[in-house]
This record gives sequence, C-alpha cells and structure tokens, in this order.
Amino acid sequence: MISLKTAFQTADVLKNISQASQTELESIALLIKLKRGEHLFHDKEDVKSIYILISGRASLYKLNSFGEKKVVFVYGPGSMLNEVMLQNLPASINCELLEDSLILAVPKTKFLNLMEKDNVLMKGVIDSMALKIRRMYRQLKNTTNDLTGEKRLAAKLYKLAKDYGVKEENGIRIDMNLTITYLAEMLGSKRETVSRQAKKLAELQLIVINRNQFIIPDQQKLSDFFKTS
Repeated sequence: MISLKTAFQTADVLKNISQASQTELESIALLIKLKRGEHLFHDKEDVKSIYILISGRASLYKLNSFGEKKVVFVYGPGSMLNEVMLQNLPASINCELLEDSLILAVPKTKFLNLMEKDNVLMKGVIDSMALKIRRMYRQLKNTTNDLTGEKRLAAKLYKLAKDYGVKEENGIRIDMNLTITYLAEMLGSKRETVSRQAKKLAELQLIVINRNQFIIPDQQKLSDFFKTS
C-alpha cells in the first residue's frame, strides 16, 4: 500500500497544504481499501469521515422511485467524494466503487478544524465544490430537450473521453470498463434505448465499440454531431 505522504500528493485538495497540516493529517488520516462493487457510503447514512479517492474509480448515484440508478458523477484518483457532507447532515447520495480502490479517510470534525487553520486547504475544498456545481450545470443542460436520442449519448461519451481518455493510434479510448447498462444509468435511460443509440453512433463512425471499451476516432466530429441542431 502507498504511504500517506504519497496519497497526499495524489489528492488534489492536499497537494499544496502547509507542512503543519500535512503533519497533523498523518496522525488522523487512514487509507482504506475497497473492492469493485462495494459501497463507501449510502444515501441517508450518517457519514463521519471525508473521503478522497487515491486510486481506482468511484460512482455517485441516486435511486429513483422505481429503484433504478441514475449516475450523477464518476470520479478518478485525486477527487474528493463527499465534501458536501461537511454540513452536519446525512449523505444525500450513494457512492459505489467501479474498480478496486484506495481511499483516504479523514474524520469530518478534524478535517473542518484543519480547514479553519489552512487557507490553501479551504480554497481547495471550495474549488472542488465549484467544479462539481459547474459539472452539474452542464449535465442539466445536456438532459433538456435540446439534446435527445443519440446526441445525449454522444455528449456523454465526449465528456468521458475528455475526462478519462487515453490517446491511441485509432483514436481516444475511454479508460473505463464502460457497459451499455452503466451508460444507461448515467443517462437515466433504458438499456435497450442506449444500445440502439450506441449502434447508430457506431454506424455513423463516430464511435467504435469493442466489448466494454469505447473509442472516439475523432473528438471534433463527435462534438459537431451533438452540437448541431
């Protein structure tokens, strides 16, 4: 397992904190391992720690009245997972690990005390929240009637390629085990619908599907597709 100091360098909000804050964190933080498919916390749970993803991937999702998943965010290494829980309120979302993952856990009350003493840490947390808000605004835009059918899927794949893309000879591969079922959960759609939409995008040569791997041959063409009316 990696050291706490190495974990601090991975966590975006901790990279530039003071030496005093690092020293204090070393005495109160823990590194925990979770397997793919395990939950870090559940909706309405009383969560006592702040969590930062050090390795792996995590999904934040809600369940609708029919028990169907709606994925809100997917996060990779370095991301805070529950800074909204700095308020003294229960969790308002579920967190599931998409891969075997390593998580930095810090008691919530002690994390708040550190924020009061370290302006860099305070700004890092605010920046993390601001980024989530901006992503939420973008999601709301992409779930309106302005984007329908294949265009919604194209917009989602374009964003995933920007966030988790790996450049290869034949395009940008989304570095995730990305199933049609999971894409449907991201979009709040039926699996059969998303399967048809993905097939259409593949026929238009905007994406290449190889089992659970998605490749974007030309990001600009994909972007032009969902932006045109």
